[in-house]
Amino acid sequence: MSEIKWVKNSIPKTEDKYLKLMSKDNIEISYKFHKSFPEYNATPLIRLKKMAEYLGIGELLVKDESYRFGLNAFKVLGSSFAIGKYISKEIGKDILEVDYNFLTSQKLKDEFGQVTFFTATDGNHGRGVAWAANKLGQKSVVRMPKGTVKARLENIKKENAEVSIEDLNYDDCVRLVAKEAKMSKRGVVIQDTAWEGYEEIPGWIMQGYGTMAKEAYEQMKELEINRPSHIFIQAGVGSLAGAVVGYFANLFYDDPPIFIVMEAQAADCLYQSAIKADGEIHTVKGDLSTIMAGLACGEPNTISWDILRNHVDLFVSCPDWVAAKGMRMLGAPLKGDKQIISGESGAIGMGLISTIMSDEKYLSFRKEAKLNKDSKVLIFSTEGDTDPVNYRNVVWNGAYSYLSTK
Repeated sequence: MSEIKWVKNSIPKTEDKYLKLMSKDNIEISYKFHKSFPEYNATPLIRLKKMAEYLGIGELLVKDESYRFGLNAFKVLGSSFAIGKYISKEIGKDILEVDYNFLTSQKLKDEFGQVTFFTATDGNHGRGVAWAANKLGQKSVVRMPKGTVKARLENIKKENAEVSIEDLNYDDCVRLVAKEAKMSKRGVVIQDTAWEGYEEIPGWIMQGYGTMAKEAYEQMKELEINRPSHIFIQAGVGSLAGAVVGYFANLFYDDPPIFIVMEAQAADCLYQSAIKADGEIHTVKGDLSTIMAGLACGEPNTISWDILRNHVDLFVSCPDWVAAKGMRMLGAPLKGDKQIISGESGAIGMGLISTIMSDEKYLSFRKEAKLNKDSKVLIFSTEGDTDPVNYRNVVWNGAYSYLSTK
């Protein structure tokens, strides 16, 4: 049976040059940009009081991204801001001058024309790129890895994107779109992973994700919670994790929360890199088969990796049953708590915190993470039911249960 694996971070530190990317001032800029969109509303921060009491912790707070821009996931925050930053740079304006009204104006269309934004995706990021490009009168091309469910492809197609499912894994789809963009007239890669020579746009995407982290912090203060003691954040390529960890590490530089990064066991490149602890990135190859499609990435974002290695406390590798358990618990909450519809990649935090706190097998993990009755835990449900068929299969039919893996 697949068990949860974890390792304490002992990776050699670097000069931490990318932390400033997620500074409070930089994230204020992305926040103002997003607020200019007519679809903008802060997504809710749900306080699960009964669940926290049941698990023996002080607070359990869930940022519910199923409400984001009507797209059922957080990813649009990164793609929209990166597209805005790219256009503002091309026309020589500050991003604060380039709001939604300007980006959709006839004046910009006449002066700037049209580009094609290329991206690879497991679903949510590509939908965000296609949605933003469509809103702003631009084009998009989206490539998806094998095994992608039709519902995710159809959602992207609705945004007037050219989209296809390739006989490739996610990382090879990234290489494909990089090649296609190079061969295209005015082709631009909008990818949420970085590699040598491609770092500016992924950095902008991470700053876009910072809007979600800022919202969560402001909402915590409204609840009179001044600082989370623990943040559980999931990682695929690591861009979201680097964004959230980077923002809160800047915010509480002298007394940071305990940061716990979670990956799908089939694509746990950060965990594998932390196990070896030699400072190098260790990739995961193959099909990367997991129900957590948004986390099925075997090659991490180099910018995020640098932030994570310097600030994360624990790296965790989670089997699929962890996410499935989280989906069921959020979908059928304790009486008095609010229901949260969370997809496979969104529910991993709920599945993990509940297992750590209730299963004595993971007592050493609990102690290492310093989780107790005073802990104020923040997790992020990064998507809703983006695959409705599989959501019902997990929540209604009990697929991928812990018991079925024994």
